[in-house]
Parts: sequence; structure tokens; C-alpha cells
Amino acid sequence: MADKTVLLVDDSRVARMMVRKMIEQNRPGWMVVEAVDGEDGIAKFQAAHPDFVIMDVNMPGISGIEAARRIKAGSPDAVISLLTANIQEPLRLQAAELGLGFMSKPARDDALLDFLTVGAP
Repeated sequence: MADKTVLLVDDSRVARMMVRKMIEQNRPGWMVVEAVDGEDGIAKFQAAHPDFVIMDVNMPGISGIEAARRIKAGSPDAVISLLTANIQEPLRLQAAELGLGFMSKPARDDALLDFLTVGAP
């Protein structure tokens, strides 16, 4: 059984591969579940009950913000961080209001490991 489970939600296969590699190198034994968009992320959250969620913002269908909002509505203690290239202040404030962490793309080892250690925000 895996030590912890991380749900990685991003429509970019390359972004998912890079973050997955960081997690696997720094947290051996942890399971990484991937989702390709917000709807898929919600479904996989409900199936996997992950310890951590890393969520892109701009994806086809519902945004990462909306997916996080829906996850939090059903699981208020869910530990979610946005991982996005959109680093504008209004998005940071919206993330904070929802109790989400915030990391900028490209992902950095230190920020990712802080999130996987401490959680959000």
C-alpha cells in the first residue's frame, strides 16, 4: 500500500509527467493518480480519496478553481493546491478564500515538497 496518494489534475501530459517525476523522486512509495481535466479530477478524487491534490487552473470544461470548489464542498478538509502559470493577484486571492495552496508553473521542487509536507495553504 502506498504511503500517501497525490491526485495530479492537468490537461497537459507534459506538465503531469514533470510533476509526477518530482513526486516519485522525492516521495518514493507514494501513489500518483492523474486526471486530464476538472471533471476527471472530481471523479478521481471521489474514487481515490487522495491525501493531496495538485490542480491546474486553465483546462477544458470546468476550471481548476471550480473543480476545487466542488471537491471542497463535499470534502472540506481536502488538501488542494493550484499549480498554474496564471500568477495574477485576483487568482491568488480566490485561491486563499477557498483555502487552496498556490504554486506557479513550472513547478519547483521546493514549493512542491513544501506543499506535500505542510499542505495548503
